[in-house]
Amino acid sequence: MMMMNVQINFCKNKLFHLFLIFILFGSGCAKPTDPISLEPDNGGYTIVGRYETQGFAQDVLKKGNLAYITQGEGGLLIADVSNAANPVAVSTTTEDVRGYSTKLLMKDSAVYIAAGSFGVTVVNVANPLHPLVTASNTSMKPAKNLHILGDYLFTAISETGVKIANISEVLYPDPRTSIQTSGYAMGVCTSLDSNLLLVACGEMGLQVFDISTFSEGFGTYPFVGNCNTKGYAEAITLSNTSPIAFMACGTAGLQIVNFADTNHIFVTGSYPTGGYAKDLIYENGKIFITTEGSGLQIIDVSDVSNPVLIGVVKTSFALGLDIDPSYIYVADEDEGLIIIARP
Repeated sequence: MMMMNVQINFCKNKLFHLFLIFILFGSGCAKPTDPISLEPDNGGYTIVGRYETQGFAQDVLKKGNLAYITQGEGGLLIADVSNAANPVAVSTTTEDVRGYSTKLLMKDSAVYIAAGSFGVTVVNVANPLHPLVTASNTSMKPAKNLHILGDYLFTAISETGVKIANISEVLYPDPRTSIQTSGYAMGVCTSLDSNLLLVACGEMGLQVFDISTFSEGFGTYPFVGNCNTKGYAEAITLSNTSPIAFMACGTAGLQIVNFADTNHIFVTGSYPTGGYAKDLIYENGKIFITTEGSGLQIIDVSDVSNPVLIGVVKTSFALGLDIDPSYIYVADEDEGLIIIARP
């Protein structure tokens, strides 16, 4: 009988120890995507409205109560977003909108659309109910991205650099000089004093050109500096107070570049966004950046050498964006237009 009790106690103890091991092992092997422990903080930025576009939403521009959305092969969609919780389609323009519509900008009543191998498309939206294409298949090709400085449109045209066009007649661009870049020109902007042209050049990072002697877009613009950033430079925007460029660099995330001295341009800070950094906007010490499968990220860049993530809004495939004082508008290739309220 004593031997039997010893055996029973031994079995109980063994089972108890096995149970403890199971609990400890189980608690240490939680799924890496456990939402309780790893779901990123949205920082108070919350989705309040959606509109499922018919095409693949690529970019968005908000003006007044309207949002202008490029849709790839689906042309241009105009939506009324006066009620952020319930966007409503106003019109869709596909006739004479050739190519694959991606980035867009607007001046007066003209919407300019980068359409790849079909150059820049111009749409007269003076009547949002009945937009009218006034130019397409222009010589500014393959159009990847756009920037407007006064009466001039700068178009990043991939392997052929940057093309300048006069747009004093807003509906009819007048192409002028091209600027050859190394690498593939993907994004473009001008410095606060309008003396420098800064170009995001894919695998070649940032390149800078002197446009101080502009000559109405017919001038010769010398190369003055570069910075070989990590990743693939897709888009660029600038600080409104200092010579700092913020660049969306694909798998290398956010790269922050100091170009105060064009003889010594250098990366002063960076942030690994996780997803593929695609487009970005700077405002008051913050960067709003789309990262394709990792959605929208908001990064505090008040200290450019130490960027800090302050919010993440998950979306399926975030590409383009725009902002106003109350909302962030995201063009998501899978979900369409997403409207996010600020905290």
